[in-house]
Amino acid sequence: MRRAGRATALLVVLGAVLAVLGAGPAQAAGYRYWSFWEDSGSGWTYATQGPSLVRPDDGAVEGFRFSVSEDSQDAAKPRRAPDFAKICAGTPAEDGTKRIALVIDPGTAADAPAGETPPAPRTACARVSPDASAAEALAAVAKPLRYSGDAMLCAITGYPASGCGEQVSGDGHGTPAPSPTGSASASSAAGGSGGSGGSPSAGVFVGIGAVLLLGVAAVVRARRRRG
Repeated sequence: MRRAGRATALLVVLGAVLAVLGAGPAQAAGYRYWSFWEDSGSGWTYATQGPSLVRPDDGAVEGFRFSVSEDSQDAAKPRRAPDFAKICAGTPAEDGTKRIALVIDPGTAADAPAGETPPAPRTACARVSPDASAAEALAAVAKPLRYSGDAMLCAITGYPASGCGEQVSGDGHGTPAPSPTGSASASSAAGGSGGSGGSPSAGVFVGIGAVLLLGVAAVVRARRRRG
């Protein structure tokens, strides 16, 4: 009888632990936003500053990609290569200006907000003043642009029609997020959502510890009663 009681108590504790683990986050939250990329010479590199702060030289290639990502580590890159010679082939150099090649990739239907269809990816060659920023080069070829109150880039050529860096759940639905980042803005957010990776949080382990303590206490009480 004592062995059966102990086994039952242990099974209860094990079941409670598994229930707590099952309650942990199954999937880390992502953010839907325009990320900003730069040509590293060998491919795309996630920009460390927003486009309004970057002042590229003549011959630079800047990329913008709309997608859902957890942080900069898993952000989707523009799907076209950063090829200045090809993009600006029809735009000769002129004194007093510089040419910036732009790759604008609105992403896939899976990343699009509900009810919207992403336009096709495109490239453009912006001729701008020598001190122009990447944001000014983008504005020269891809209006209308839309920004949030904290200078986050929300829409390029009117896409998407609404929303700005909203948090997206596993089913693809978005909810407002607290100031999401993308390096596409000078803000600090999409990267801040990373790191959870779907693994149990500290709160889960605290819960497990509490359940184990309760289970042990129950076993001790049962043994005392039978004793």
